[in-house]
Amino acid sequence: MLGAIAGDIIGSVYEWHNIKTKDFPLFKRNSDFTDDTVLTVAIADAIINNKPYNLKLKEYYKRYPKRGYGASFQGWGKSDNMQPYNSWGNGSAMRVSAVGFAFDELETVLLEAKKSAEVTHNHPEGIKGTQATASAIFLARKGKNKIEIKTFIEDNFAYNLNETLAEIRPNYKFDVSCQGSVPQAIIAFLESENYEDAIRNAISLGGDSDTIACLCGGIAEAFYGGIPEYIASETKAILDKNLLNVVQEFRQKYLLF
Repeated sequence: MLGAIAGDIIGSVYEWHNIKTKDFPLFKRNSDFTDDTVLTVAIADAIINNKPYNLKLKEYYKRYPKRGYGASFQGWGKSDNMQPYNSWGNGSAMRVSAVGFAFDELETVLLEAKKSAEVTHNHPEGIKGTQATASAIFLARKGKNKIEIKTFIEDNFAYNLNETLAEIRPNYKFDVSCQGSVPQAIIAFLESENYEDAIRNAISLGGDSDTIACLCGGIAEAFYGGIPEYIASETKAILDKNLLNVVQEFRQKYLLF
């Protein structure tokens, strides 16, 4: 899941300052982790320790309350209410990468992705985007090629993955819905040559840059067998000790790269 976290950090400075090019510095002085990273680690922590997803999400929100959460999640996170709020936003998909890496059966990945989503995002589109992201990661790490991954996502989730980045980029705007960001993130991966290229593809679309790069980064990490050391070391240096410890424990437990 370090690939998803790196995507978030790299994209963090471009979320409100979109660029439409692949030519940009990967890290800047103000590059930082956002809610995407915090909640990705929360899901990983829940899996490692076999804890309910909703409890870990609330715990991590309270530890890191000012990391750019959506208004609905923020209200849920600070409350005692455990009921979901029927969201179709991409927040459920951006945090799911650990599910795609941790479980060894596709059926389990789909079930756990749904469980991780529906504690907040119980709208069908919120669940669909989360399952699509997790299954793409699972298939990628199991050695499926890009055509097989694309076909599975299209057949099971009815996303149109036939547009090219060149077709999407000119008119693509900020869109926090699953249906308006998950397919684009998958296409950014499908057109990539390596992990870094995938992240550059994702951010070049504009829109919700950190989340699109987070979504794409998890899939790319699984497909390309890790992330380059120069990106991994910068990413780890930006994380605080608590987040990094969970990331390292997760990677060791599930023997990732």
